[in-house]
Amino acid sequence: MWWEIETAMTERREGVLLVVSGPSGVGKGTVIAGLLARQPHVQMSVSCTTRAPRPGEQEGREYYFVSAAEFERRQGTGELLEWAEVYPGVFYGTPQGPVTEALAAGVDLVLEIDDQGAQSVREKLGRRAVLVFVAPPDFVALRRRLTGRQTETPEGLRERLATARKEIRNMGLYDYLIVNDQIEPAVQALEEVLRAEHHSLQTTDWRGLQARLLAQAEHDEVASHG
Repeated sequence: MWWEIETAMTERREGVLLVVSGPSGVGKGTVIAGLLARQPHVQMSVSCTTRAPRPGEQEGREYYFVSAAEFERRQGTGELLEWAEVYPGVFYGTPQGPVTEALAAGVDLVLEIDDQGAQSVREKLGRRAVLVFVAPPDFVALRRRLTGRQTETPEGLRERLATARKEIRNMGLYDYLIVNDQIEPAVQALEEVLRAEHHSLQTTDWRGLQARLLAQAEHDEVASHG
């Protein structure tokens, strides 16, 4: 597979962390699922949340569902890479240990979090976190998708659309932009982001490669004059 070839060529030593954000209803989860289907070596980073599970969600797959008291405990002990109160009384957070351990082992991760969380991860991990914003083709399409889910009350819909406006205003803080008009091109775009980051100096052992090439170059020069 291409990631195995490129790993050998670039001597990649650290995994890539794709932090994917975008308005609720934009299809982030579907795009990420498409990437995971194409690239089975990529793993999801599982966040924890105090909200109730939605139909079809499973503990430890989409989220770790915890009580408000447990979430507060994790905040206090510094176990969370980021956390945010996305909606009143609803908290989301990312356990830090599993993320840093996976990256150090060379595992590629995808983290699906809201805009606030993405900025917090950037503050703590710097350029190690690759921020990707998934946008709708237009705001009407976003409203239509949210309405079509039939999971929101009128008040909940207004809150999500208001949050979407704030997130769109922060689009310029991201590294990559993907417009999810059609799923297949959006999945391909996310795959291309991952592939590009495999060649980043941030994730490759470029110093080791540099030293090896220079040593070979010196040997070649000596041999040519021998």
